[in-house]
Order: sequence, then structure tokens, then C-alpha cells
Amino acid sequence: MFDNDEDNLANNIGWFVAGAVVGMTAALLLAPQSGKKTRQIISDKTQQGKEAVADTGKEVYDRSKDIIDKGRQLVDDAADLFDRGRKLVRGL
Repeated sequence: MFDNDEDNLANNIGWFVAGAVVGMTAALLLAPQSGKKTRQIISDKTQQGKEAVADTGKEVYDRSKDIIDKGRQLVDDAADLFDRGRKLVRGL
């Protein structure tokens, strides 16, 4: 269930990075600006890309943390149910 979400997220990040590279390459090849202005545009876009990747990384971290917390709670609940069942069987 969760593996599919993680695969989709990784796939989306991959496509984002690939799109950014293609876009930057096209911008360089078709740029009517001077070299200085083109370098500034590349710098700005690179910074935007870094920020987007950092934001996505934080989202992945937060989602993973939530999934781990839910998993721990599920294990704790299962252990509690097991103990309660064992006590019932023993007649305590």
C-alpha cells in the first residue's frame, strides 16, 4: 500500500528533475539574452529547482515519519490485543 505511494513520489521527482534539465537545455540553446543575463537566469532557475527538491524531500521525510509512527502504533495495538487474548485464554 505505502510502497506504491513512495514509488509514485520517486517517479514524480524523477520526472521533475528530467523536465528541469530539458527546460534549462532548451533555454540555453534558444536564449536571445546576453551571456551574463543567461547565466543569471540559469542561476535563478537552479535555485528554484534546489528549493523545490528540498521541499519535496521534506514532504517525503514527513510522510515517512507519519507512516513509521502509524506502523509503531499498529504494532503496539497488536501486542496489546495479543496480551489481552492470552490473558483470556489463561482465565486471568
